[in-house]
Parts: sequence; C-alpha cells; structure tokens
Amino acid sequence: MPRRTLIRPRLLLLAAVLALAATLAGVEYARSISGLPGVPYSPKNHPVTPARVLTPASESPRVASAGSAIRHYEYVFPNGEMVVYDIDHSHRLVQRVELPDAHTIRGVAVDPKTHLLYVSYGGDGDGNGNGSMLKYDLLRDRILWEKDYSTGIDSMAITHDGRRIYMPVGELNPFDSWEVIDTRDGRVLTRIHAGQGPHNTVMGLSGRYVYLAPRDSPWLVVVSTRTNKIVRKIGPMKSGVRPTTVNGKETIAYTTATRFLGFQVSSIRTGKVLYTVPIRGFSWSPNTYQNSAPSHGISLSPDEKEVWVMDGPNSYVHVYDVSGIPAHAPRHLADIKLTRPVTGDEQPCVYDCNRSGWLQHSRSGRYVYVGNSGDVIDTRTRKVVYDLQPLYDSKKTLELDWRRGVPVFTTTRSGLGYRR
Repeated sequence: MPRRTLIRPRLLLLAAVLALAATLAGVEYARSISGLPGVPYSPKNHPVTPARVLTPASESPRVASAGSAIRHYEYVFPNGEMVVYDIDHSHRLVQRVELPDAHTIRGVAVDPKTHLLYVSYGGDGDGNGNGSMLKYDLLRDRILWEKDYSTGIDSMAITHDGRRIYMPVGELNPFDSWEVIDTRDGRVLTRIHAGQGPHNTVMGLSGRYVYLAPRDSPWLVVVSTRTNKIVRKIGPMKSGVRPTTVNGKETIAYTTATRFLGFQVSSIRTGKVLYTVPIRGFSWSPNTYQNSAPSHGISLSPDEKEVWVMDGPNSYVHVYDVSGIPAHAPRHLADIKLTRPVTGDEQPCVYDCNRSGWLQHSRSGRYVYVGNSGDVIDTRTRKVVYDLQPLYDSKKTLELDWRRGVPVFTTTRSGLGYRR
C-alpha cells in the first residue's frame, strides 16, 4: 500500500483528537466565564423552617372540600406567606400559612396529582444574590425540603407530570439560562440558554411545550418538554418579553414588552408578530413611573374571547375582544379603573418590591385577580367586587381546585386559554 494512504488516516485521527480537546477546553472555558456550575449539579440543602398554619384546621381547603363537589380556591402569596380564599363563598378567607424563609417570593407552581406546591424565593442574581426553592405538601401542611441554588431564581413552570421545573436564573442575572430541575430532590438536570434576563415561564396547556420569556431579549422562546431543546423563537417583539400567555391550542401567543403600554399578538406556528396593540387614550413616562414594564400583566379569558391587559402607570385594566384572532385585529372593549394606585412597594419588602401588577383569570372566567391592586373584578359587570389585602402586596397568585379533600386542578400563574 502506498505510504501516503497510511499517513492520511493518522492525520485525520490526530485532527479529530485535537478538535475534541479544543471543544472540551471551550466548554470548560465557557463554564469558567459563565460563573454558573456545570450541570447536572445538586443544590445545597437548606435548613427547613417549618410552615405554621395561622388558621384552624377546620378552615383548610382539604377539610372544606371533603364532599363530592369541586371547590375553588384562590391562593395569594405575599412575601413569607400563603393566603387562601374560598371563591365559591364570596372569597372568604379560609387559610393562612406562614412560610418563614420565603422572604422574597418570585414564583409559585403546583402539581395537583402529587399535592405538592413549589415556591421560589430569594435573589434573582446580580447584586441580589442567589435564590432558593421549597417543596410544600398541601395535604399535611408541611415543608418537605428547601434548597439553596448557585444561581438566582425567578418565576418558574412545572411539567404536567410534576417531574420537572423550568427555573429561570433571574431577570437581573447576567446569564441567559433556565435550569431544568428534578422535583424529587431539587437537583439541576440540564440548562437551556434562551436569552438575556431569564424571567417568566409559561407551560402550555398540552404540556408538550414551555414558553421562556427573557426580559432583555425580543424573542419568546418555545422549548420541547420532551427534549429540552429550543424548537422556535417568536418575534422579534418591540423589546424585551414581559408577562405572556398562550391559547389552548398553542397557536397564538399574547405578550407584553418592556417600555410599551399595550400588547402584541403572535403566531406560534410561524413565529411572526401578527398585531401590535398600543393602549389608546392613555400615556406613561419612564420618568414618572418606577417600573420598566407599564403593562406588567396579561390574561386570556378561558373561552379565549377576551384579553385583559395591565396598565400600571394609570392604574387601569384594559379589555380587548380577541375572538377574531388571527384573521381580525383585537378590538377595544373597556377600560376599568382600579380602586388603588399601583405604586409604592409591597410589604414586607426585602428588595425589588415595586408594585407593578399582574392579571389572572379564574378558571370559570368569572373573576380577574389584579396583583398589586387587591382588586377582584367581576368579568360580567366589569366592576370591582372584592378587595383582597394580601393581593395588594403580591403578584403571585393561582387558583387551586379541590375535590374530596385533594387538589384536582390549578390555573397556574398565567391566565391561559382553555379551548382545545
């Protein structure tokens, strides 16, 4: 055999080895400059501070819902606490639970099948430090574990099987990743790089896709929950992606944006923006309003006929007819003035406590809960009908429904559409 035919395979093998070494070196270099630990990694155990139920056991949702009928409860999470209201009985207060370590709550998620609640709290990166998460047993009113992470935390989402949580590393974090966390022990399984300022997370109704909203990137990122791979980017939006919701078939996304009073409508299938809708007749100035997202809240009615949009600077909620989407643009229906201005800081406050608002429909569509206002709006009359004080000091809420003493359904934090 000619000599040159022997040399060529050796050269190819050498080149392959050098390329692999360079790749591995590049990975290690990327890890070193990222400041994040390599994955998978295990967080440190946090000393568990027991929760304390501040209302009698006879008033708990599991006792009240011991019959065959489904009972509906709204859960509000001011810092350090969980407060529960009976939606079916004029929003009567039924339970208060103290969560002593959760001093700065940034996200909540529930898996009804396992009766477990997850709360992220602490720092969102940068100068605010790292964050933590706790796992709470709703049937026994007991904290099962608390974990400290080597990253910040923010508003997460949980898979439909309850096995994984998608946790952004924090809106003020200089990094661009969401951590995929094993709910059994809080261990980080892998990482998804999806855009600067990892902040909000929405699980689609099918459970097949999760939507990652980085506040410093103009792209809403769609990830497969089967592969943890990015399958599409939607946009570009007007600016960084803020509160977001999607319809039940996961064909349409409704998003708000940094420094934009209004919302945008996009096709999830094509990744293109369909409509940009400024709120007419209202204005705002970044010089006089403390938050960078004037429309920090958006909720789609369960029947997908209306979208409700927050207006923090003017303390209003605006309602639009979206029943004609995608063929027809949203049509303005109403402007609802809130009973209290959305200003100042939530109390108690450790850091980043500005009242900026949030919106969440009840599953029935009967009510809209306005975070950082306290108002509960009747969607039929478009009037404020209840005032929940803890809701004035929180924008973390969800509905959790119980039957025969166990949870059976949750709306999550995001006001999703439910038409399939």
